Amino acid sequence: MAKMTMVQALNLALQQEMEKDDRVIVLGEDVGVDGGVFRVTDGLIKQFGDQRVLDTPLAESAIVGMSIGMAAYGLRPVCEIQFSGFSYQNFHQIENHAARLRWRSRGRFTVPMVLRTPYGGGVRALEHHSESREAYWAHTPGLKMVIPSGPRNARALLVSAMRDPDPVIFYESKALYRAFREEVPEAEEALPIGEPQRVREGEDLTLISYGAMMRPTLEAAQQLQDTDGIAAEVIDLLTISPLAEKILIQSVKKTGRAVVIHEAPRSFGPAAEIMSRLMEKAFYYLEAPIERVTGYDIVIPLFNREKAYLPNTERILRAARKVLAAS
Repeated sequence: MAKMTMVQALNLALQQEMEKDDRVIVLGEDVGVDGGVFRVTDGLIKQFGDQRVLDTPLAESAIVGMSIGMAAYGLRPVCEIQFSGFSYQNFHQIENHAARLRWRSRGRFTVPMVLRTPYGGGVRALEHHSESREAYWAHTPGLKMVIPSGPRNARALLVSAMRDPDPVIFYESKALYRAFREEVPEAEEALPIGEPQRVREGEDLTLISYGAMMRPTLEAAQQLQDTDGIAAEVIDLLTISPLAEKILIQSVKKTGRAVVIHEAPRSFGPAAEIMSRLMEKAFYYLEAPIERVTGYDIVIPLFNREKAYLPNTERILRAARKVLAAS
């Protein structure tokens, strides 16, 4: 298997699905001639032409509005919003139409579209380029919210998203685009949306995370093993909505302790929902209060203070040791 970056793996998913299904259309700002601002769509216009890879005006609401119309009439558009912080301009199209059309039409229409967008900090970007606002989309009925953590699962989840009958918001961490390479099979591969993965076995503590935060989470788990002899189980959510709770509850019933990690702001974030479900379904198995390690309830700082905002291995270790010390 070839080793790929996340950018290359996403490009492979788009290329193979466009070859297989001529209903798949790619559209967005600079996705054609320039191959996308991060080069995820590089080469697609040359292979499939400008009728299937569309460079659009700088108008996010129009991009999403066109995608909804295409999807309702049988195409499978994959639209790109250059940065997740630019997606506020298309929020009303997503909430008012994409998320509701199946319900509004009593199932006569579906909206099989994917909205791809880079999210998150860690790359010294400008304002509106580093947000982690997955809670907006996860809170919206009718949408699926997917956040991969590496090249292989990004490729497999994007394939599933393109085949899904309903709209999928697909967040791609800029910090992971070229951070590392991973073996990705050339043969077609898909992962079910809504199924987390247990990426490390353990029996002393459960660490739950997703997206870019999986790297410091796994580093913390390894340090706990090396320095404290603690076997931490690590779960990668992959999908924020629908949130599959079964694997989380099983893990916490086994370990009795949990820490939830994400870079989104703390209040009303995914960690709060996960903690609530664990309290509802696994309360009598808990040996200590659940901790969360998150971003702060502020606008993410510019690059001078960005590192202080983002969760890191040390913050995760402190939370884990606090949970482990509680009785």
